[in-house]
Amino acid sequence: MLANVLLLILNTVVGFITLMLLARFFMQWQRVSFRNQIGHFVVTTTDWVVRPLRRFIPGLFGLDMASLLPAWAFQTALVFVELVLRGVPLADNPASVLLGVWGLGLVELLRMMIYLVFAIVLVSAVLSWVSPYSPAAPIVNALAEPFLRPFRRIVPTIANVDLSPLVLLLVLQILLMVLGNLRGGFTPLLIGL
Repeated sequence: MLANVLLLILNTVVGFITLMLLARFFMQWQRVSFRNQIGHFVVTTTDWVVRPLRRFIPGLFGLDMASLLPAWAFQTALVFVELVLRGVPLADNPASVLLGVWGLGLVELLRMMIYLVFAIVLVSAVLSWVSPYSPAAPIVNALAEPFLRPFRRIVPTIANVDLSPLVLLLVLQILLMVLGNLRGGFTPLLIGL
């Protein structure tokens, strides 16, 4: 039971840090201003890890790798700690275990990205109906727009109702199912089958 409580706490803390790093990554990728309450919160919660890494990790094609790589590292560390705390017998080959843990960390990072996009699109859709002039609306809409744009080209509006968020949310659910199936592919690396 103590291991489960510890895992709950670790999942919460690491999940929060990962989501903040991914939010910073998405905001910089979309050139969303950090001069607002949400941006200030994201920068304040991630500066301790991103600023030192910027000296060593350059951006890549305009992407902030100093935000993305630590998010992957946090998820990879969490996967390893979870395996150890659950008592999973790991393979004798350290390289195999390392590849398996890295792969699972990447799958978990992609899962967190999908959850973040899911939340952004959902909040954007709700704000468009409930409070389109909210101070948070421009930020959330700017983050959601690149994901919704391809679907808006395909899905027509019906009676001035944009159904593209529903289609995108369905696609995101399918991607989560695919990622769930990918997790099992790393099991042979971890336990040495």
